[in-house]
Amino acid sequence: MNNKVLLIGAGRSASALIRFLAEKVRTQHWRVTVSDVSKDILDKQLSPYPELQGEALDWHPHKMPEHFLASFDIIISLLPPHMHFHVAELCVKYRKHLITASYISPEMHTLHSAATQAGVLLLNEMGLDPGIDHMSAMQMIDNIRKQGGKLTAFRSSTGGLIAPASDNNPWHYKFTWNPRNVVLAGQGTPAMYREKGDYKYVPYHRLFQRVYPIHIDGYGEFEAYPNRDSLHYMPLYGLQDVETMLRGTIRRRGFCSAWDCLVQLGLTNDALLIDTQNLTWRKLINAFLPYDPQKSVEEKVLHYLNLAEESHEMHCLQWLGLFEDSPVYAPSSRMTPAALLQLLLEQKWALAPGDRDMIVMQHEIEFELDGKRHREISELVVEGEANGITAMAKTVGLPLGIAAELLIEGKVSLRGVQAPLHAELYEPALQRLQAYGICFTHKKETAAL
Repeated sequence: MNNKVLLIGAGRSASALIRFLAEKVRTQHWRVTVSDVSKDILDKQLSPYPELQGEALDWHPHKMPEHFLASFDIIISLLPPHMHFHVAELCVKYRKHLITASYISPEMHTLHSAATQAGVLLLNEMGLDPGIDHMSAMQMIDNIRKQGGKLTAFRSSTGGLIAPASDNNPWHYKFTWNPRNVVLAGQGTPAMYREKGDYKYVPYHRLFQRVYPIHIDGYGEFEAYPNRDSLHYMPLYGLQDVETMLRGTIRRRGFCSAWDCLVQLGLTNDALLIDTQNLTWRKLINAFLPYDPQKSVEEKVLHYLNLAEESHEMHCLQWLGLFEDSPVYAPSSRMTPAALLQLLLEQKWALAPGDRDMIVMQHEIEFELDGKRHREISELVVEGEANGITAMAKTVGLPLGIAAELLIEGKVSLRGVQAPLHAELYEPALQRLQAYGICFTHKKETAAL
């Protein structure tokens, strides 16, 4: 029985997956080893699970212990995305299956033919976003097509947020995943999507002004901003002819207008290097504002951003401490504004003991069928657990574990470089996720054409 599983990477996002793997060792006699470069992280994560083996190993691309990897049947990688390709090469070489939660990179695509010939599955995008979003969307899309429906609009939005009981700051946000990714979100290429047949492009400096409302039953009002290249998903989902195609990132209402202030001030810039010697937060803010000896820093911000003194946005900036003369305790003498902002936010937006996070996902699909216009909405809300296992860890890690389970059971025939877009994978995976509280609710509306 091919049931030897290696998990590479034991960081915070691995906690739910490690618990899942330990359960499989106990109930299905899997043989599981967890490896990480840090022995301290391994010891902390594995201490509740004596049935799991731990190996502190360096998985740097030029140091990977390939013969150790070759002794397993299935590799689950939670390494940084740029390292997956090097693991994948070894998996093809030694004919091992690989599962990751990361986007399929151009380099990964180049392994498709070799992996297929080797009879190996390199399954990527098997986490939350990408992952659960793919599977739940394709299930809806395929079901509509089976009925003969013509899809006209697809909107999908996801957010990693804080649970209502732990929501106690004016931003309504705390870090539940990589802080750097949050600070730099949206930078690089413009967001691209399609709306009512028109192509839309949103440059970074306008991104957080282009928000749309989201309502989640039982949780109230949210907002979302366009997420990267939505057009990429049109051929991926077979929606080349759809009039509206939009993927977004969900935040609580008011977050985006406040974050836009940080963007407009220049605090998310990751190219400019600033001297941090004797720097205070007030000095940093003032450095981005026009010279005016008659106005305070606060007054200049109000004028520059066209804000009212009692506005929500100004309250959010004050709450962060950006106008205080407190020192910036920087670990380096020269840092970018984005790195400095991240330092501050990691203090202000840290999860406190007992805090629980929350994952929110919504798909909204419009289609025509039997002479009527239909609108179907699918929603997912997952809250973290009181024991510290986050909703983010559950929704990223459990799909990875379930994919390994399906492979061990011989229920996946896919080979080569794949994402979970096929019914043979998404149907059983979504069904099994329900047992862990990851369940979608659905509602439908119908109107005459």
